[in-house]
Amino acid sequence: MSDRAGTGGAARPFLYVVVCAAGVAEGVVGLIDAARGRGWEVGVIATPVAMGGFFDTDAVEARTGRPIRSAWRTPGEPRPFPAPDAVVVAPATFNTINKWAAGLADTLAVATLCEASGLGVPVAVLPCVGEALASHPAYRESLARLRGMGVRFGDPHAGNTGDAAQSGGRPEFGWERALDLVQRR
Repeated sequence: MSDRAGTGGAARPFLYVVVCAAGVAEGVVGLIDAARGRGWEVGVIATPVAMGGFFDTDAVEARTGRPIRSAWRTPGEPRPFPAPDAVVVAPATFNTINKWAAGLADTLAVATLCEASGLGVPVAVLPCVGEALASHPAYRESLARLRGMGVRFGDPHAGNTGDAAQSGGRPEFGWERALDLVQRR
């Protein structure tokens, strides 16, 4: 059975989840579980910084049954994931969004996003950017450029701000909204 076969031998769509270094990344297993519940097979690609303790890599690999990718494969090494049917970037940071919009493919995560955009693969983004960075002109221009490329955005998330920060909580991060965005097509 191929790695894309599901129950009854029917091929299941493959979703790339790109994880960036933001505190909410610890909840990415919820996105993976929700995606699998909706019939997706999932492979995770993380930014190098996100691999430094922003989420439970063992839990993610157990949920997906695949290694997390963070570095390019060597020549001749087989592709660890099939081509994506859709891509979700969650959480998406200021740095990743700006590099992607500018075409600066200096990490596997950003190169994957640049390639997916060029191939017309549906991409959904859940930004996690603080208010000060979100007001930067380059960020606003990056969002406009990516929207012009057909990228779909969920509501922005600023992390621990406002009343939630004062009460010691964190506002809810809408993980499943990304799945709604890629399944609209």
